[in-house]
Amino acid sequence: MSISLEKGQRISLEKNGSGLNKVCIGINWGAIEKKGFFGTKKVAVDLDASIGMFDDQKALMDVIYFGQLASKDGSITHSGDDTTGDMDGDDGLDNEIISIELNRVPANVKSVAVVLNSYRGQDFATIPFASIRLYEGTPSRVDNIIASYNIANEPKFNGAVSMVLGVLYRHNTEWKFRAIGEPTADKKLEPLLKTTASDFL
Repeated sequence: MSISLEKGQRISLEKNGSGLNKVCIGINWGAIEKKGFFGTKKVAVDLDASIGMFDDQKALMDVIYFGQLASKDGSITHSGDDTTGDMDGDDGLDNEIISIELNRVPANVKSVAVVLNSYRGQDFATIPFASIRLYEGTPSRVDNIIASYNIANEPKFNGAVSMVLGVLYRHNTEWKFRAIGEPTADKKLEPLLKTTASDFL
């Protein structure tokens, strides 16, 4: 199931006749270089990956983010807040990872939305090698990348500080994924989740 999704594409998270269970969202980014009178200095960047869990009426049921590192039911966990990014260049590793066990997500959850925001309001376009991806595997093992976005190099993210990666959703008895990859005008997580519910679910 080696798939690179484009905006709007939908796929079934089925593999060899059974649904995938463990998927992760990983984000990677670097520090911003600022040139000044006394030379160049590195400025820390705080990107935050978050999850919104919604019912079939688009009501928000739970949020997983740096302030709540696990869903109430334990099906989704967050690796913790990285407030700096890679200060010494790209180490090839994700700075924050959210793990989802789809088989454990409560039956009354219809959609699991994946969002990203820049906590200090730093423009995505200014953040070195900023990227976000959804993949099959675990925090220590990437088996297959399902969808990924190079935020730093895609012009549509210029001027934005928040975006929606995509939505995992139930269709009958199976999970599917819809790639979105859209920036929004929101500045903080709460309005970003409201926009996600109204525009993308």
